[in-house]
Amino acid sequence: MTPDPRLGWTDRLAECWELIGHPSAHGTPGRVARIDRGWSTVLRSRDDDEGIRVRNIGAGVAVGDWVVVDAAGERIEHVLERSSAFTRRASHEGDRAVPDVLAANIDVVFLVHALTAPPNQRRLERELVLAFDSGAAPAVVLTKIDVAEEPDAVVAELSAVAPGVPVLVVSGVTGEGVDEIGRRASDGSTLALLGASGVGKSTIVNALLGDEVMATGAVRDGDQRGRHTTVATRLLPVPGDGWLIDTPGFRAVSLWLSGRGIERAFSDVFDLMDGCRFRDCKHDREPGCAVREAIDSGALDPARFASLERLVAEEAAVEAEQERRLRIADRRRHGRPAPEHDEESDAPEPDSTGSGDSD
Repeated sequence: MTPDPRLGWTDRLAECWELIGHPSAHGTPGRVARIDRGWSTVLRSRDDDEGIRVRNIGAGVAVGDWVVVDAAGERIEHVLERSSAFTRRASHEGDRAVPDVLAANIDVVFLVHALTAPPNQRRLERELVLAFDSGAAPAVVLTKIDVAEEPDAVVAELSAVAPGVPVLVVSGVTGEGVDEIGRRASDGSTLALLGASGVGKSTIVNALLGDEVMATGAVRDGDQRGRHTTVATRLLPVPGDGWLIDTPGFRAVSLWLSGRGIERAFSDVFDLMDGCRFRDCKHDREPGCAVREAIDSGALDPARFASLERLVAEEAAVEAEQERRLRIADRRRHGRPAPEHDEESDAPEPDSTGSGDSD
């Protein structure tokens, strides 16, 4: 039986299915719509409102994944290769070298910020690094235009750290700009909404779906933070052909191992670096440094360059921690007990709360 193409099934997924021996050895793939403490809800068709509940222990699945359930219909047997995945570093202490996949197989990831809150450039920079590395196309959504007092200033500040990225201004209450989001899913694509609590994601979801699907809540007057009205990541059908992944608000935006995410998120700074006199310029006091010249002239915000340096250092620390764990695992596989203390574990970890609140 061929998977329902209205779920987002593609030729690439068909090739992945072929590689694991379809269809004689395994069942028809479905798509993960929700995850709850060791259980996944898997949809088999777009018309399937409830799906089937199966165990996912050890499967490493995320909402949006395509999976094959075992013949008994009890557990996930295979996860098909992802086309994209929004991945951050796990925020729990002790899991510093463990990835946390928030959404998989997404085409466009919308990074949601509220125009009613002070603009948080540092958080958006982090989100853009993760978005570029996800394999999806990033876009910025600025919400609550209907109640914002000085929206133009906030739009300008956040747009300044998102070079080349679409910036949409919307209101989930009045519907302004919401159609522009929905159009991205008109060809059967999967969209994802990610952002902090209280930025208005659930209101946008309700506007997109034309129904009060998600609960909404007020934010605190003092800091514009909201409660987690979305308690679980969910895959929802958008009217037409597309899909939407809504996630609970998250505070930590900790980097995982990057590909070219940092380079793409800071493309303006890297363009400046190409103009430095020396190829190994440290952008400190070297003569002919295009970065320092841009900072001195006011063309480049020194806070943005400092942010880039912090993120590069954070990524290097994650890579070092990952390498340390791999070495320990390798020693164990060869029958040699890992030492109780490793000198690299004393290396200080950079500030990676990811919220950017202090910036």
